[in-house]
Order: sequence, then C-alpha cells, then structure tokens
Amino acid sequence: MDDSVHSRPRVPETLGTQTLNFTLNGEPRTLEVAPNAVLLDVLREQLGLGGTKKGCDHGQCGACTVHVDGQAMNSCLRLAVMCEGQQVTTVEGLARDGELHPVQQNFLECDAYQCGYCTPGQMMSATALLNDERIGTDDASVKEAMSGNICRCGAYKNIVEAIQRSRAQLGYDATRKEGAA
Repeated sequence: MDDSVHSRPRVPETLGTQTLNFTLNGEPRTLEVAPNAVLLDVLREQLGLGGTKKGCDHGQCGACTVHVDGQAMNSCLRLAVMCEGQQVTTVEGLARDGELHPVQQNFLECDAYQCGYCTPGQMMSATALLNDERIGTDDASVKEAMSGNICRCGAYKNIVEAIQRSRAQLGYDATRKEGAA
C-alpha cells in the first residue's frame, strides 16, 4: 500500500512559521506552526496526540473530528493558524479528573466500536450533537447528525445506543422535542 496518500509533504523551511496561541484540552498553548499546517497534523505530529485519527484526509470520514470553540469539525480541513485564540478539544480532553466522559463510558459499555479507528471522531461528534439543541432526540435525528462519521466495521446500532444512553444520563431529554430540527 502506498503510504504517500496518507501523509502530507514536508513543508519547506523557506515558508517560515507562525506563532499559534490557543487553548488545547483546557490548557493554554503556544506553538510555532507552518502557515499551511493543518490542525490534524499539528495535533498528531507536533503535540503527540494520537487520539485524533487521520482517515481520508479529505473531510469525508470524520475520524479527525475535534471541537473548536465547542463546534465539531474535521481537523484535516482546518489550518492550525485558524485556531488562534480558540479552544480546541480532542478526545483526550473529554475525560475530566481521571473520569471518562459519559459518551466515552457508554461507547465502552455499549460496545460502540470494533476496530476502534473511527471511535475518537465518533465520540467527538456525539458530544457535540448532545449539546446542539437543533438536533432531535429520536434515533433518526441522531443518525442524520452522525452521518459525517464513517464506521467501516458497521457499529452504527451500538453507536446510536451509546449516544442515546449518554443523552438520558446527561438529562438532555427534558429540554428537547422529538424530531426537532
């Protein structure tokens, strides 16, 4: 298999770097980054955070999903310098004080993964959809909201179950209407 499909060419040093100040998983960070470096590569290569996965590198699979200022987005499509002054959360930042986020715990308990490659992106999209009041509480609305995340193993039924269990535990049902859009 040709690995060049999943790796970006190294940036020539003549491009220089830019200083990036942002908050990562609750901690202020300052980095020197190439102006054309995508957030995914900075997270994985410069910061050593391997939870955010490189899948398609084209924004189609959702494996690289992170939160930027609370919004789920594909980190493979966002230049790192665009995160200046913003808050970025990766799957490593969901757990607090050594305790898994309810979505993480429910993915584990509901067996909402098989190979696990898509799981971090699925979890990040799931936590974002739980905080989005425009998304209905029914399974069809959850499936539609998660449609940007591909699971090649086909664990979709268990992923929806984990999300719905998390929704109930976090008390989101009380404020949302079925099928609200």
